[in-house]
Amino acid sequence: MRTISVNLEAIASNYKTLKSLTDAKVMAIVKADAFGHGIIEVSKKLESIGVDMLATADLEEAQEIRAAGIKSPILAWLHGSETEFSAAIKNDIQIGLSTVAGLEAVAVSARQVSGTAKVHLKVDTGLGRNGAALTDWPNVVAKAVELKNEGLVELVGVFSHLSGTSAKDDADQLAVFEQAVSQAESLGAHFELRHLAASAATLSNKEAHLDMVRVGIALYGLDPTPHLKAADFSLMPAMRVSSEVVSVKQVPAGHGVSYGYLHKTSSPSTLALVPFGYAEGMPRIATGRASVLLNGKRYPILARIAMDQFILDVGSDPVKVGDEVVIFGNGAKGEPTAEELAIASETINYEIVTRIGGRAKRVFK
Repeated sequence: MRTISVNLEAIASNYKTLKSLTDAKVMAIVKADAFGHGIIEVSKKLESIGVDMLATADLEEAQEIRAAGIKSPILAWLHGSETEFSAAIKNDIQIGLSTVAGLEAVAVSARQVSGTAKVHLKVDTGLGRNGAALTDWPNVVAKAVELKNEGLVELVGVFSHLSGTSAKDDADQLAVFEQAVSQAESLGAHFELRHLAASAATLSNKEAHLDMVRVGIALYGLDPTPHLKAADFSLMPAMRVSSEVVSVKQVPAGHGVSYGYLHKTSSPSTLALVPFGYAEGMPRIATGRASVLLNGKRYPILARIAMDQFILDVGSDPVKVGDEVVIFGNGAKGEPTAEELAIASETINYEIVTRIGGRAKRVFK
């Protein structure tokens, strides 16, 4: 009664489209369960079409990919203070690092397994997140070169992340990144892959493409920013979320509906119960703002969204148990999109698709 339909062919098509927009390699970001789309199924599909590289934030998700038999190159870059890297090295998972301590921990693991860790060094060029501070960068690079000379580390890549604040801010970050790479090279580091651009810059800033781009939200056919529309690049949304009507009742005028009686019927009306609530990722804040598609017509969710369900006031329109309710999709048949639900929820489409789930069943086509 709750379904998340994922169109793997759309994701594959989107990857090919994104490849056509650049001369660089294209890394497919499958972190956070492939933005809610299903990490294993998405990764298998991308491997089948020759993906250049996959990437997750956490090593655990990268290990899950390897355990599923997927052999494509994988990068993971967000680690805890006690993260152990031996399994990653043995399973040929590339590791993003930005501190001397992180490099030393990787070296310990490399010695334990008699292996060489494939490493991407990250520098903070202005976003303020993960990445070596510019003042620490020379020491990080020096440690990496030392470990490379010992055969414990292979320097594969160097990367950073743009803020997307403005074209000028991104240009400033690119300049800082290029300076950081030059400094690293002067210290004896040499990299196969320089990567800086995520989805937005992939679509709008060719100068930042360098050797590889990282595509996340655009891979799933969704807008990277309010001003960059995926559809303008022939990218197709890959997720459709639906439920069904499980209860229908007639009520008189003035009847309260759901918690707090935020809505009362203005005339005799039909109420349709839909078993999809905030436990499934339907934001409670979308009450009174979001709408869904039922029998080809949009209905607003006027009453409070609850944990398990929401209620539609359909007036005198015919409705029956079993009728499909589309929470969001690609918009082609008039259904809401993930962007619309995000706006109704005062958030972004990234949050909508990564949080959708709960008890919903995911199906693939």
